[in-house]
Amino acid sequence: MKFPGIFLKQGKEQSVLRFHPWVFSGAILRTEGEVHDGDVVDVFDHKGKYLATGHAADGSIAVRIFSFTGYDGLNTFWEKKIENAWQLRQRIGLADSSETTIWRLIHGEGDGLPGLIVDVYGKTAVIQSHSSGMYLQRRHIAEAIVKVMGQKIAAVYDRGDGKTGSENPQGGEYLFGKKEDDVCLEYGAKFHVDWEQGQKTGFFIDQRDNRKLLGQYSQGKKVLNTFCYTGGFSVHALHDGAALVHSLDSSQRALDLAVKNVSLNGFEADRHDIIRADAVEYLRQKREDYDVIVLDPPAFAKHLSARHKAVQGYIRINEAALKQIKKGGILFTFSCSQVVDKKLFRDSVMAAAIQAGRDVRILHQLQQPPDHPVSIFHPEGEYLKGLVLEVE
Repeated sequence: MKFPGIFLKQGKEQSVLRFHPWVFSGAILRTEGEVHDGDVVDVFDHKGKYLATGHAADGSIAVRIFSFTGYDGLNTFWEKKIENAWQLRQRIGLADSSETTIWRLIHGEGDGLPGLIVDVYGKTAVIQSHSSGMYLQRRHIAEAIVKVMGQKIAAVYDRGDGKTGSENPQGGEYLFGKKEDDVCLEYGAKFHVDWEQGQKTGFFIDQRDNRKLLGQYSQGKKVLNTFCYTGGFSVHALHDGAALVHSLDSSQRALDLAVKNVSLNGFEADRHDIIRADAVEYLRQKREDYDVIVLDPPAFAKHLSARHKAVQGYIRINEAALKQIKKGGILFTFSCSQVVDKKLFRDSVMAAAIQAGRDVRILHQLQQPPDHPVSIFHPEGEYLKGLVLEVE
């Protein structure tokens, strides 16, 4: 046994045998050796048969598995994992794209690296660790990224603001290189990305394809983009000919970023305006008539205990938008709450339509893009749900 051992109760090994990457604390029979948050551990069944290797963690998810075949502790392990992810991004046409320089290299469980996110902005890779184990490996991971990507990468920045332990309490640092130009491209549209201080790693990459789709419905239309953050949906609507776009957010900093990105793309000032307000309250006031509305709120629930409250939140905001939108209008509505699955989200929107008294047809059912892959063994990774609705 190379690492401390986690032994599972009889029958609790079944999920690991199905390659699910999480071991819950309630499944553990005993441990051998001293185990701390972030340590590499081997997982065994109750008879001592090896099952997997992962990072120990405090909390209900006690082990996040990164290998079902063993781990030798060498840096080549991380290189092989990152090489596999890099090759996928090459196959789907992102790694060498000239019109899109914003994409995800590592998507946690979807790339066999639970607790790790790596996003690429131009020639900068940004690491965000959601487990102490991955945080402790961040320098090895940075070295592997540079080795695999070569001249495609000029800097690696560690956000240092996830579950990071205590080594870097002040926040982020460059593990390789230095700060590069922060202007990046998404389907030809330009964006300033603040990977040092912005939310997540600086940009909500998972909506890339959905923002492009919005453009197809925006020509000549009046568009409301709620929870606008950096103005991603707003820029794409304007890029494809929207007559007027209103960007709404409760944060002035977000609105300032949206204005900055609209200006960066050279759009006329009279085609874009900002509104600082609560989205539900604004929609209920019915002060404007919109052809297209985007509802892309932050996660209303991050845990099962909050799911009921989240559903009520989705019903409330969708009802307000459905009551407000023009006849024949188009509603883009999303949920990024992992504990709210597709059916529950769709049922919530249906309840909102019933309460709003509007006839609604589904035109598109949306999800996260292919650089946010979902392991077939980890359905929880399918977190982003979206519907495009025509409202009669």
